[in-house]
Amino acid sequence: MARDPAIGLEAAASQLPAGRPLLGLDVGTKTIGIAVSDISGIIASARETIFRSKFREDAAALLAIAAKLDACAIVVGLPLNMDGTEGPRAQSTRTFVRNLAALTPLPIIYWDERLSTAAAERVLLAADASRKRRAEVIDKAAAAYILQGALDRLARLRVR
Repeated sequence: MARDPAIGLEAAASQLPAGRPLLGLDVGTKTIGIAVSDISGIIASARETIFRSKFREDAAALLAIAAKLDACAIVVGLPLNMDGTEGPRAQSTRTFVRNLAALTPLPIIYWDERLSTAAAERVLLAADASRKRRAEVIDKAAAAYILQGALDRLARLRVR
């Protein structure tokens, strides 16, 4: 099995340049939710959802967004089981990351995404979003939730 190219958040904290945004991804089987941070690395915002097709097309779309934003890293939600083990979805995400890493020099960071979609759903329900609207934005909202968790952890690591 190939070496996993993703780096840990702790290692990334000292390598990420200031003044450039991070891209956050919620990689699903049918869609990829995309979020972006502000340049100060404090706030994550939902950006868009792309519908998956072939890997090369998905990767090209993601890397075009990263290039346009001048992103310094990609944070990918790792869908662990509630007990911390990895199932088929986590393995699929790791495969996606290995393939994506071969196409970009950007560091890729995993972030535990357990309950991210449920948390995003709760926020959308609290905002009284209709079922149709929730379906349209849930993936990018989950990506923003994933990225915000990573940004919050990075801020704590940098304070140390």
